[in-house]
Amino acid sequence: MALPSDNESNISTVEKGNFVLSSDLTVSSNPAVDLAQRLLSEFIGTYFLIFAGCGSVAVNQLYGGAVSFPGISVSWGLIVMVMIYSVGHVSAHFNPAVTITLALLGLFPFKEVFFYIISQTLGSIFASGTLALILDITPKAFFGTTPSGSIMQSFFVEIIITAILMFVISGATIDRRANTKIGGIVVGMTITLNVFVAGQISGASMNPARSLGPAIVLHNYKGMWVYICAPIFGAIVGGFVYNLFKPTNRSFSELFK
Repeated sequence: MALPSDNESNISTVEKGNFVLSSDLTVSSNPAVDLAQRLLSEFIGTYFLIFAGCGSVAVNQLYGGAVSFPGISVSWGLIVMVMIYSVGHVSAHFNPAVTITLALLGLFPFKEVFFYIISQTLGSIFASGTLALILDITPKAFFGTTPSGSIMQSFFVEIIITAILMFVISGATIDRRANTKIGGIVVGMTITLNVFVAGQISGASMNPARSLGPAIVLHNYKGMWVYICAPIFGAIVGGFVYNLFKPTNRSFSELFK
């Protein structure tokens, strides 16, 4: 009796409804291919993030508040959650502040930080360009982030909400002691809550790429330094604060030597 070919085995598996993409590999064995796949994941994930999140902002402005502020807040949380579950097993930072913080914590290689930031920023630019092409974007319908109050008010708000976000990311998706299966839901809910609190003050960016893309496409750079510096600083604070919960065998005296 002839053994079934690999192709026949795959067809049989598909027919049974148990199709697995190609193999038992969790990452590509070739480092260059693996990096390229992760960069593509960052680009696509950030594209969808900006398209949905910023799209809800633009549509709300253009169509008489059809989405509403609560709707915008939920939209941001939902798209983050969806993309984490879609490509989180490949790569799901979507945020230069998160990437930089993970590198500083020793959880991500520094040599890849630049490439990640470029992918994330390009994803945001392309998504912003898509929105600008399909929607009649007026100055009033600007879907980027600008301070509503003072610059310093937005600066400190962005630090706080990004610190909260990175703290939650660390606890819900990185710490092996956590139930990481619900990490995407927890992070998405955190985004929603942060937008509820800070959306009317600073735009609740929490992400330099989220602000840079619309600013570049629509040529509005008001307060841009806030949306680059504050999220990075806030993420670093949040990540290092959570790191205090890291299990250790050292005593207090050894910790504070």
